[in-house]
Amino acid sequence: MQEILENKPGKKTILLGNEAIVRGALESGVNFVSTYPGTPSSEIGNVFSQIAKKAGVYFEFSTNEKVALEAGIGASFSGLKVLVAMKNFGLNVCVESLIPLCYTGIKGPFVLLVADDPSCWSSAQSEENSRAFAYLAHIPILEPSEPQECKDFIKLAFEISKSFKIPVMVRTTTRVAHQSAPVVLEKITSPGLVVGRLVKNPEQFSTMPPRTLRMHRELLSKIEKIKEFSEKSKINIIKNQTGQTGSDPGLTPKGTPKGIGVITSGISYLYVMEALKELNLDLPVLKLGFFYPLPEKKIKNFIKKLNKILIIEELEPYLEKEIERLAKSSNPRLQIFGKSHLSEIGELKPENVISAIAQIAKKKIKIDFKKHLRKFQELPLEKRYPQLCSAEVAPPGCPYWLVFSAIKKAAPKNTVFGGDIGCYMIAACPPHFLQDYLFSMGSSIGIAHGIRKSLRLSSRQAAEQKVIALIGDSTFFHAGIPALINTVFNKSNPLIIILDNRTTAMTGHQPHPGMGKTGMGEETEEIKIENIVQAVGVKNLKVIDPQNFEKMVSTIKEFLEKKEVSVIIARRICALLAKRFKK
Repeated sequence: MQEILENKPGKKTILLGNEAIVRGALESGVNFVSTYPGTPSSEIGNVFSQIAKKAGVYFEFSTNEKVALEAGIGASFSGLKVLVAMKNFGLNVCVESLIPLCYTGIKGPFVLLVADDPSCWSSAQSEENSRAFAYLAHIPILEPSEPQECKDFIKLAFEISKSFKIPVMVRTTTRVAHQSAPVVLEKITSPGLVVGRLVKNPEQFSTMPPRTLRMHRELLSKIEKIKEFSEKSKINIIKNQTGQTGSDPGLTPKGTPKGIGVITSGISYLYVMEALKELNLDLPVLKLGFFYPLPEKKIKNFIKKLNKILIIEELEPYLEKEIERLAKSSNPRLQIFGKSHLSEIGELKPENVISAIAQIAKKKIKIDFKKHLRKFQELPLEKRYPQLCSAEVAPPGCPYWLVFSAIKKAAPKNTVFGGDIGCYMIAACPPHFLQDYLFSMGSSIGIAHGIRKSLRLSSRQAAEQKVIALIGDSTFFHAGIPALINTVFNKSNPLIIILDNRTTAMTGHQPHPGMGKTGMGEETEEIKIENIVQAVGVKNLKVIDPQNFEKMVSTIKEFLEKKEVSVIIARRICALLAKRFKK
């Protein structure tokens, strides 16, 4: 962590993309940082939690992303410089407050960092593309491709936010967030702990008709001004294969097909440059650092002398559709290629980009990647599934082993098992097979309630099934409480097992409200889950150490027969965390 705090302008140091984001925020003089841990953005919060006091920054792990955003909004309205970080699904949680924020605008500069996960390396629920929120919320979006740009784009985002009084989103992906590369450091602006103050102005910060419609008009006007800024921005650049900046895409070096160009953004840009080097082609490349609003004039100038253009982007073809629209007026004969040659599913790989460019440029490649992939798929490789931590970590290993074993022993045949987000997602894998659905944070309880209600309503047509919903401690604080209240209020009766391993384990042991420590390491109130469960009206409640196996089994059997909702809090510390404490 020391290199992130070093105030040595000009020094080069190797940083992760996420660490470079922290450095960029520090160089911008950030005052207030909030987040909820979620891979691939987790390291941002982890680093700030360790350095915040030394850096003179307020930092918190909020209970969920919506609360993190709203805390940041309050700090911005009070004049502070704010960074809020989250993974893509967190953006879904907080969008209800994000859209009004774009309408009201901000007082202190406000940057929202969102990390997407193409190919679902850590995001099981869906392969979400957060660029779509540009059109929904009208929020400017910058896309860095590597750690140096992560630092620089965060700083630029703060500048744009300050100039145009609007929140700005910086969108990364797993390959950008977890990529390591040299970063040139600049001076850290250390304002110390700044005291903010809200100057009361309900008309500015309150979205109520008819003012809301004027705010909408003002927001669209801001976007038009930012579009002009984007046209001149140095983060939208034309380069060739050697990395040199060019200005005329109609001129191509000897040996390269004329009239072909590439438009790309984010991590895809690095794949393009690697592919051009591999193919010995020197095609002009327009790299877009601004995803929204796009520099339309620059794009039109780039494509007007071309015959063919290849759009290289991950997931949905947002750039491709925009460039098709722009080409109608600037170059209607332009042939546009994109998802015709690249998949809309999964993150791109260098070989995908090499194949696509080779096809467009009619260039032979040395390796038949499709044939190579077929041969690889024919290899007799054993399937490997993720496993819970074993007894070697801290006997008897992860406490979930005991909980899952007790459930399997106690639950009758045809029991429905509800999954949620956390380490216990592994319950879906062999040898457990204890997950019949999985959606989002806190959904295990809400869906379990719906299943129980449908079984009651159709009891004459179908045999009644028992339902067990699993949810972790951090997830319970994040989104499980409203669902539990709804289950009690509507007189449902699933069995809910809250797996309390005393930490947010899956993303790196960050604190949550039940641990008695803040994100800055300060002592705070330890909010007991059982007190919340009792307060919302649950009568059938037991707190059990999973090592008391027979009690766990007998209680599951007992609670499955109850006519009201029942809750078991299976409380035992995460084995990895216990090992760390011993050290």
